[in-house]
Amino acid sequence: MESRYDAIVIGGGIFGCYSALYLASKGWRVALLEKEARLFQKASLVNQARLHGGYHYPRSVATAVMSDAHKERFTAEHRPFIHASFEKYYAIDRYGSFTDASQFERFCQYLRIPCERIEAHPLFNFERLEALFRTVEHSFDPVLLAAWYRQRIEAERNIALLLQTQVAAATADGDEWRIQTQTNDGAPAGLLQAPIVINATYAATNAVNRLFGVQPLALTHEISEIAFAASPQLRNIGLTVMDGPFGSIMPYGLSGLLSISSVAYTHHSISYDDLPTFDCQQPHTDPRCQPQAPGICTTCPRRPPTNARKMIAQMRQYLANNVQLQYLFSYFTIKTKLKASYIDDGRPTEIALLRTQPRFYCLFAGKVNSIYEIEKML
Repeated sequence: MESRYDAIVIGGGIFGCYSALYLASKGWRVALLEKEARLFQKASLVNQARLHGGYHYPRSVATAVMSDAHKERFTAEHRPFIHASFEKYYAIDRYGSFTDASQFERFCQYLRIPCERIEAHPLFNFERLEALFRTVEHSFDPVLLAAWYRQRIEAERNIALLLQTQVAAATADGDEWRIQTQTNDGAPAGLLQAPIVINATYAATNAVNRLFGVQPLALTHEISEIAFAASPQLRNIGLTVMDGPFGSIMPYGLSGLLSISSVAYTHHSISYDDLPTFDCQQPHTDPRCQPQAPGICTTCPRRPPTNARKMIAQMRQYLANNVQLQYLFSYFTIKTKLKASYIDDGRPTEIALLRTQPRFYCLFAGKVNSIYEIEKML
């Protein structure tokens, strides 16, 4: 395998894969490093699969605008993996919401996104809902999306895919980075050289930044759970109750499953350290999951007990009594966000050039349809 490339991308989620494919389309020779045995194994797979249209962030207009800005392009370029034929509703809880019905309507009007108030619906409990709005929001299929990106990466001649590979050390040598890689068990895996490095590792963002001697981001990390359920009545219905400690249920792409997320119960443990540090990592020395190299939580025997029953009980408050909802299984992963997001619940995409000679970019992703932001920087 060649050791010199035009760029090295670290992280095999959707942002890392898109970055590698974008550069390869320009004729660049790219090395794509991924710690796990397959691409798309963590946050790019374990999420609610919402293709955001801006509705979710009435207290962060910047995030809402960015979410909506690339929605049409993302939908057009990933159409086989988009579920656009279900009814999507946003609702305001009668108690404790940070946003009331009139504020939400004004917010939607400001963004010019569809929002129709619904006075009655047979599947929802209006004793707990202050207001219900019919909106236009789609979901994407992470499993099909992952398979498509894997095929594209493997077929691209300008991309060298290095799985089960981590950065052990990095040094600047003039205009190039010299990167010593290693396997997951610590064995040397070879030396790579490139004038540009892109860090797209999400939960491992600060660990990789540290290896390249650049500044950390102010982040928090949470071990999070997405629950999956089935319902004959809600198969083609999505409901998001907001804005505050509520939850959401909606189709998980084209799978026929429903994903359930709850502000109160999805997140099990939180770490305010620069690196994702949790108690479940302490009693053992398994190199597959450490603060500097987080692992796959779904298959970890030390993952938290499921909160799915609590999530379902919370969402049942907003549903009619005749709605059936059966829990099936859960996925777990580490979700990372900027500490500043605590103020307005925003999820911006941060792409920064943290070093100019040689160049080092840090790509911290907000929402899936903002993958195109990388094009502006590069």
